[in-house]
Amino acid sequence: MVVYRNVQNTHRPTKSSLTLVIKVGTSSICDEKTHYPLLGNLSRIVETILDLKRKGHRVVLVTSAAVGTGLRRLNLAEKPSNLAAIQVKHAIAAVGQGRLMSMYDDLFGQFNQPVAQILLTRNDLADRSQYLNAVNCLEQLLDMGVVPIVNENDTISVSEIKFGDNDTLSAITAGMVKADYLFLMTDVDCLYTDNPRSNPNAKPILVCDDIDRLREQVTVTSPGSSLGTGGMVTKLVAADLATAAGVTTVIARGSTPENILPIIEDSNTKKPPHTRFLSKSKPLMDRKWWILHGLHTAGTIVVESNVAESIANNSGDALFAHSIVKVEGNFVEHQAVRLVVQQTSEQGTPEFVTLAKGIVNYSSAEIGRIMHANESNITDDLGYKDADCIIHRDNMAMSV
Repeated sequence: MVVYRNVQNTHRPTKSSLTLVIKVGTSSICDEKTHYPLLGNLSRIVETILDLKRKGHRVVLVTSAAVGTGLRRLNLAEKPSNLAAIQVKHAIAAVGQGRLMSMYDDLFGQFNQPVAQILLTRNDLADRSQYLNAVNCLEQLLDMGVVPIVNENDTISVSEIKFGDNDTLSAITAGMVKADYLFLMTDVDCLYTDNPRSNPNAKPILVCDDIDRLREQVTVTSPGSSLGTGGMVTKLVAADLATAAGVTTVIARGSTPENILPIIEDSNTKKPPHTRFLSKSKPLMDRKWWILHGLHTAGTIVVESNVAESIANNSGDALFAHSIVKVEGNFVEHQAVRLVVQQTSEQGTPEFVTLAKGIVNYSSAEIGRIMHANESNITDDLGYKDADCIIHRDNMAMSV
């Protein structure tokens, strides 16, 4: 359920040294109209990170604004919006990324604080070895006292800045470094039940321990600024991903990053306004979390209702071909697919419920040939057998 109570009474990590991921959006870095950098905001962000490090905490910064910074450098009024201009966006991001890192390096350099640039795409995380290399690199940088600055590699992102957005990227980064906190810095103090600018009756949400329930009680339709790609919708998605990995997630105002310190401190002093999403008590283990959130979903497998129950109850060792009702999409072996079951809604209409995500041992074409056979007859149907099952339990991560 959604909980409304004083933030200081909620559970939070009490370790003396915390790992924090701080995500700052374009609206906190660039002026929306002129695209000039907001140096006051940037300076406060840098000073806050330095204060956190002086207190022994490890900090990763996830930053937007490569496109916004590139627009200023190229004297362009706005980013192109039509699909034919994707290459133009990539070029603008390529110009802006260097300028953005230069600003950060200059500001951190005033205090002799080394920084490192990490550019990621979803493809970088789809391969398990590359994912682990990225994790190890981030851990090594943090151990060396460096501040990693993470951004999506917009210059080669095919699906148009759609990790989708840096809110999602920050949640995935938080899961990779096993962060204690993820801070999503935005242009409001916290999440409201509606847009407080247009609805004076909108109420702040202080604490949430059930994001699915929360979605039924709030209205989050704003798309974000003209330069950014997110909004509150993407922040709820990010909170869902991060809390599933055991990361407490906070929405707070980006123009006052210094509020991060009192929010994480174990004291009875009044906390600045913010929304806290409590981490799951039983977070997903690293490999299962990677399967669920790091891998591209290449297709869908519809399973029988009795098999769906065993999947939901986390019983059984594997999914076999004879338990599959239908296969959708074209995929090859070792890709990830959704496992869904067809149910009837309260209105009497059929609907699909996602159960899990898993890595398949056979392609969609191969599964289509053997799905009605017993698992022992795979060799008879295909002439070979690479595995006894379609998806093994070790390669399956629950969604529900």
